[in-house]
Amino acid sequence: MIEVKHLTKQYGDKLAVNDISFTVEDGEILGLLGPNGAGKSTTMNMLTGYISSTSGQALINGIDILEDPIKAKAQIGYLPELPPLYLDMTVMGYLNFVYDLKKCKLPRRSHLKDVCNLCRISDVSGRVIKHLSKGYRQRVGLAQALINNPPILILDEPTVGLDPKQIIEIRTLVKKLGKKHTVILSSHILSEVQEVCDRVVIINHGQIAANDTIDNLSKAVSGVNRLVVRISGPKNEVLQAIRAIDDVTKVRADMEREPKIFEFEIEAKPNADIRPALNQMVKEHGWDIYKMDLGVMTLEDAFLKITMGEGVKLSSEKSSAPAAEKSAAPAAETTAPEEPAAAPAEAEKAEEDAPGGLGRARAAHGRAGPAPAPAGEPHGHKAQADPDEERQARERRQAAPEPEAAAAQPVDIAAAEQGDAAAGERGLSLSVCPYPFQQDNHL
Repeated sequence: MIEVKHLTKQYGDKLAVNDISFTVEDGEILGLLGPNGAGKSTTMNMLTGYISSTSGQALINGIDILEDPIKAKAQIGYLPELPPLYLDMTVMGYLNFVYDLKKCKLPRRSHLKDVCNLCRISDVSGRVIKHLSKGYRQRVGLAQALINNPPILILDEPTVGLDPKQIIEIRTLVKKLGKKHTVILSSHILSEVQEVCDRVVIINHGQIAANDTIDNLSKAVSGVNRLVVRISGPKNEVLQAIRAIDDVTKVRADMEREPKIFEFEIEAKPNADIRPALNQMVKEHGWDIYKMDLGVMTLEDAFLKITMGEGVKLSSEKSSAPAAEKSAAPAAETTAPEEPAAAPAEAEKAEEDAPGGLGRARAAHGRAGPAPAPAGEPHGHKAQADPDEERQARERRQAAPEPEAAAAQPVDIAAAEQGDAAAGERGLSLSVCPYPFQQDNHL
């Protein structure tokens, strides 16, 4: 039995788990669900003693995980999201190591053989773990959790990386283990949780958003008592007969699914079970029922509604925060364009303080206002390089010796620096090189 009482975990200002409480009974399989970052793994790590809680208690068969961690951990078999494997060991060597680590008292050879058979890894027991596929590594991780036959199993994503056949096998194994063990199963595959788990706890934003059986959870979220049936008989007559049943509030006739067999969606009053009356009505008219399903929401639908806030009352602070951000956004957009009005004054001050034209060019670069125009040119006129100077520089580069003549390099660099200073005097931006690089013909 696992008891969680007001468990809280805080990392600095971040509240990862916020005062959660729940209980898992003996022989129960509990599904722990939640979106990424909700606090699932943090909760499981606190339950296993991997990390300590800021406040609250986690009791494993009545033993506080922080007060007596060795005794409490002896009750737990844990499979984390990333299996704790030593990749250079063989499968059987690793399982023997875990056997010794857990101080297991069961017969070594027969116990390890049973565990290998349960997890379907007997055929790879002699192989090195790093040579195994991801699915086989996952099964080896599950095998180490089963060693010493612990009464409590905590499994974090046990079917990750498995093929469909292996997923079915692990699902069957978890169901079998749930008859004699207490199991907490975390998974993002909601159909798997729906088939395996007796009850689910949904964590959202570090708090418990739901804690119930899947059927009750689906009914509570949907808020509708719905039944879907297929009945053979005249469509309109069947429709009128269903409407005459007590506690029926709404009936909708669907299409003809099979020859002369129609599907009907029936809504009844909350907590009313109309199935006996429906069966009696069909029998009296000589019709037949070919299908009858409770039209409840799937776990996936309920999960999305709860975690996304659809049909679930959220706290006023959380619901008002996005609205406040949206209302603040247009104001920021309307005030932002007024800011560059002060840029020309700042550019003029920078022009006075900066030494020479180089300082003026750097002050003007990156500001909202235009660069100051050189004397003798109209404001806003963009200085252009002299075409004759560019042509002469191109001719000099073509006539220059090959790059291996190292003595020629300082002359070119000095000329480039002079060109850089001249460009700065003309107010050119230095974010773009004012002279092209010399091409290396040897590359």
